[in-house]
Amino acid sequence: MSEPIVFLPGLFCDARVFSSQLAALGRDHPVMVAPTAIRDRVEGVASDLLMSMPARFVLVGQGYGGIVAMEMLRRAPEKISRLVLMSCSPLADTPVEAADRELRIVAAKANRFADVVQQEVPADCLGPSNARGDITAKMLAMAKATGPEAYVTQARAMQRRRDQQSTLRKVKQPTLVICGTEDRLTPVKRHEAMAQLIPNSKLAVLNNCGHLPSLEAPSTVSDTLRMWLKEPEPAT
Repeated sequence: MSEPIVFLPGLFCDARVFSSQLAALGRDHPVMVAPTAIRDRVEGVASDLLMSMPARFVLVGQGYGGIVAMEMLRRAPEKISRLVLMSCSPLADTPVEAADRELRIVAAKANRFADVVQQEVPADCLGPSNARGDITAKMLAMAKATGPEAYVTQARAMQRRRDQQSTLRKVKQPTLVICGTEDRLTPVKRHEAMAQLIPNSKLAVLNNCGHLPSLEAPSTVSDTLRMWLKEPEPAT
């Protein structure tokens, strides 16, 4: 079997956000989904996860999971053979973003969690697909399952996260950056800038797709990952 693939889901999400990729890639690789709502500091999440990881693995992070993936890479680059960053950003929260996030934390604690989910992932950050309603329903179902306490833990970690641009400049692993043209939370330009920071990176921009490519274009994402994993590593 090939190297294991570790998937890190984003805010509100669980393994269901990668269900198609787990099924498609699990035929050729051991696959696992790691929890990301275990500590309120990204450094703590990365440290805890690394203690339970295989000796060497492919790391796939979506949204907040991508932020955790960057910290895992910063801490233990020797364990990660390849990196995939999807719908995420290496930038830290600005003071305004952190203050807005605090308002959502307060709302989540005040039994207004459904409102918080809609604010964090509004419908217009998804692509213009007939399946938008179904994808929104899946997102709400995952959010309900993970719950407001997990959200508060992740939101606190997001507020306190470091800027990882210097980490990305040092990446030696083949890296795939995936984003959707309709993503208004982490736009294409931000992913283009992120890919430019990373040596040996490849950018995949998916048309008519928003912030949740793994759900909005599951077959395309699975095929993109499969083909990229088969590419030989560039000569150093």
